[in-house]
Amino acid sequence: MQLEAIVNQPLIETERFDLRPVRRSDMGMIEMYASDPRVANATSSIPHPLPPGSVEAYVTRAMSDDREEDVWVMDGTRADSSEVMGVISLTRLDRNQSEIGYWVAPAFWNTHLASDAVQALVNANPLGNDALFASVFHDNPASAKVLTNAGFVYLGDAETYCLARDAAVPTWTYSRKL
Repeated sequence: MQLEAIVNQPLIETERFDLRPVRRSDMGMIEMYASDPRVANATSSIPHPLPPGSVEAYVTRAMSDDREEDVWVMDGTRADSSEVMGVISLTRLDRNQSEIGYWVAPAFWNTHLASDAVQALVNANPLGNDALFASVFHDNPASAKVLTNAGFVYLGDAETYCLARDAAVPTWTYSRKL
């Protein structure tokens, strides 16, 4: 039944790329980018150095029937092959709310890829949420701009634990009603 869970996850198309369910074949590219310290330090959930098997465990959880997180790959190739440009996910907080998280491969920084992905996910609202939440590190104002451009409003300051930094890091929190 693992395959069925992924088949039921929608494909979300944009002009430049597709958001599609994560696949086992994505593990190599995800591991390459997630092991980059620049990506890990900007993302609360990626440890650095990346422990062996952590990407495989992440993809396996993302493909399971009882997953708590829906994971899409930003795929820039619209043929039979794929190009992982980044990952965006929704983690269910409860029945009506989810937390959005994303990272983009450094080769695609400053291309508005994250803005397009967040906006596409907001527009599609695949989980039928009433609200989305997000947080970004104070030293990552580009991600804060991505959220405000997608209609998120600033809620306040907080701290979020960052695995790569092994520390609690000051964050801005945002919300978006859908």
